[in-house]
Parts: sequence; structure tokens; C-alpha cells
Amino acid sequence: MSERTRAHVFVSGTVQGVFYRANTRDTAREKGVDGWVKNLADGRVEAVFEGPEDAVEGMVQWCHTGSPAAEVEDVEVEYEEPQGEDGFEIRY
Repeated sequence: MSERTRAHVFVSGTVQGVFYRANTRDTAREKGVDGWVKNLADGRVEAVFEGPEDAVEGMVQWCHTGSPAAEVEDVEVEYEEPQGEDGFEIRY
């Protein structure tokens, strides 16, 4: 069992209105990663990924591309202590 980790991510670029959140949710569920994703008022997308280290890293890497219509300019990541996220949801 690999260590659980938590990545808190801010994605900037053209990432709203391009199904970024839905694609993030679907990809996270496929990888077995818990957490959430939401749009921010400033046009960025914020997400938390929690789960096995390799799966979380996979999600962080995925964020650099995101959904097919997205144009990602930057991904900021902060690693934190896991907080027991369960399931993956889109927050509003």
C-alpha cells in the first residue's frame, strides 16, 4: 500500500467552460483518487487530490493538459497532510 498524499492544485489558463471539472472528476475516479474540483471567481480552477502517491502524481500531471478544449498556462501545487477525502466531487 503506497503512502496517501494530498495535492492542492490551482490551474490557470483557459480552464473554465471547457468541461475541465467534469474531465477532472472522471479521471480522478478512474485513478481511484479522492477530493474535489471547483471554479474560482478569478478564472482559475482549484482542486484537491488525495490518495496513493502515484495516483495523485498522475492527476497533477494530468492537470497540465486537462480537458481537450482547455489551454493550461500554469499549475501550482502544494502538498498537504491527507484529510480523509472520500469520493470525488465537483464543488460549486
